Amino acid sequence: MSFSIVIPARYASSRFPGKPLALLEGKPMLEHVYRRACESEAKRVVVATDDARIASTAERFGAEVCLTSPDHPSGTDRLQEVVKTLGFYADDIVVNVQGDEPMIPPKIINQVAHNLMAVPEAGIATLSEPIETVDALLNPNVVKVVSDHRGMALYFSRAPIPWPRDAALAAGEAMTALPKGFNWQRHIGLYAYRVKLLNDFVSWAPAPLELTECLEQLRALHNGVGIHVEPALEAPPAGVDTPEDLERLQKILENG
Repeated sequence: MSFSIVIPARYASSRFPGKPLALLEGKPMLEHVYRRACESEAKRVVVATDDARIASTAERFGAEVCLTSPDHPSGTDRLQEVVKTLGFYADDIVVNVQGDEPMIPPKIINQVAHNLMAVPEAGIATLSEPIETVDALLNPNVVKVVSDHRGMALYFSRAPIPWPRDAALAAGEAMTALPKGFNWQRHIGLYAYRVKLLNDFVSWAPAPLELTECLEQLRALHNGVGIHVEPALEAPPAGVDTPEDLERLQKILENG
């Protein structure tokens, strides 16, 4: 079974306007993402954008482009518009690769797609990586995930889950190291979807858990959708959120 990739790329960004077109090693950042996606096993790679400047740039470096509405409330809604416009079938699998991940390993794109193929009870598959510091565990910008023995997500949260009650009580406010005995996991925001799930998802109202945590995947859990989670085969480098992130990445690439 094959899969496709959709790369959402918006021009408007409060922290970094025009981010997909910012140059990295002389090429638009979006082109780096596209080339990485093309190194995966995907049969088709599509750039989805609501901006003519991004569309023309993507077409110049050879990408297939799908123009989308500028009014989508979420990236999932944009993705669903793409699969509807392009006539994807309900059982097709689509991987959403963010347009600000220029160093994403093709290996983990393949991993998340193959995982969804292998788990028919899942509508979504995603990945995780170990949390190694207390600071990361307590950081609300680091999304945590817990799963059952089959690798199916039980919950995603910005809070530290599971909470190490005994260790926290013993340490008081001075817990400085992760307690032993549990492998805390950070969620990696790379998703594979079944198209049927995308079509259902956009018909559901935002869930109370989703609104509380500001985590869109909780809408799927609220509606009984199975989400498969597995540790990533390769840790993805940090994405680019700000101009400073881009400068940092440029220096890393220059230094080999």
